[in-house]
Amino acid sequence: MPDATLHATGQDPDDFAVQIADQVESFLVAVTEVARGDEPDSAIPFLLLEVSQLLLAGGRLGAHEDIVPDERYEPDLGPEGDVDELRERLARLLDPVDVYSEVFDPYEPRRAPVACRISDDLADVVTDLRHGMAHYRAGRTVEALWWWQFSYFSNWGSTASGALRALQSLVAHVRLNQPLEELDGLDTDQDLGEENLAEEAGRVMAEEIAAPLGLRRAKQ
Repeated sequence: MPDATLHATGQDPDDFAVQIADQVESFLVAVTEVARGDEPDSAIPFLLLEVSQLLLAGGRLGAHEDIVPDERYEPDLGPEGDVDELRERLARLLDPVDVYSEVFDPYEPRRAPVACRISDDLADVVTDLRHGMAHYRAGRTVEALWWWQFSYFSNWGSTASGALRALQSLVAHVRLNQPLEELDGLDTDQDLGEENLAEEAGRVMAEEIAAPLGLRRAKQ
């Protein structure tokens, strides 16, 4: 649950900033809890839900008029929090379906897919959201909204969208009883085209990931 001290007493719960901060905090708490690995059977469906809800907040930020910060220069927040442990925990939890292929810009012609990791995506999104949350907790509400809106367009929006597509695909493969392709041996350091991706892809049946990742097959 979101931190009860997140908002000052008397803030209007219908206020735009309060609602965005609530959704951001909910995502941060949820991903941290999933990464603990206490309930691996529900990891994929839960992440699908949380990323979907976060992108609703992103859509609201994207549709909002440009937010202009109160100060010309961003106040110093000190060192950024380390997300390496979170990233590593998620990678272990999501193995062997962590890697997926993605096209970063669907409007850039002839752009070859690249390999991405859901664990990297979620950790990067958490980094962006925490940065804005630090401003929000310090009482710099407009600065927080500006950062969340700016980073939604520049990074976490597309990153979360890619992760959502991968998570939705995992659930769909299992629920529809369709074979799942694993990027066998493919790593995110490689930049491979579609033909190479096809050559690298191995066959993994949905049964092999359904139980440990909390996904149920559709009935025959």
